[in-house]
Amino acid sequence: MSAISTVSLERLAEQIVRRLTVEMEASGRHVHLSRAHVEALFGPGYRLNRVKDLSQPGQFACAERVTLVGPKGILQNVVVLGPEREESQVEISLTDGVALGLTPPVRLSGDIAGTPGLTIRHGDRLVTLDRGLIAAKRHIHMTPADAARFGVENGQEVRLQAFTARPVVFEGVEVRISPKFATAVHIDYDEANACGFQKGDRGMILP
Repeated sequence: MSAISTVSLERLAEQIVRRLTVEMEASGRHVHLSRAHVEALFGPGYRLNRVKDLSQPGQFACAERVTLVGPKGILQNVVVLGPEREESQVEISLTDGVALGLTPPVRLSGDIAGTPGLTIRHGDRLVTLDRGLIAAKRHIHMTPADAARFGVENGQEVRLQAFTARPVVFEGVEVRISPKFATAVHIDYDEANACGFQKGDRGMILP
């Protein structure tokens, strides 16, 4: 077989894999802040400093870091993500919750009704949230075109075969569809560690 045909087959195989699977990403603990809480923690008129764009359009990591304070412990150097939100929210893993002495409910981002609060600290400045602490439910961000290709609907829960170092099938992965999204599976670090996730790993939606 010639070198050219071998390369062509490899490219075709890669295209097929990308067509049938979805890129996976692991999301670590982070904080979303409202305008009022940005100013309460960093000072009047303060603006978050964008340092790295994330995979989802318009989302970015900031230079700012904060400390989370719970009844039993703290988590330091927690990244703030932008842009600002109408209401502050903290996303951690269930293992992080043990360290803090709190039990975050498993929710989709933005679904914070009835969730516990905690204290966010930066230097000598404090913000105490009445609610907003969650462990992110595993989900798939998906464009409408990809949703049509995979035959899934917004809010549908699917099973996902993770092609990772320790392969697993994730149940109850919620599909979120929007033209503002880039297609990607999001799991947290507990789930990533359990399946031996490495950057570039992919998953397949099972029938």
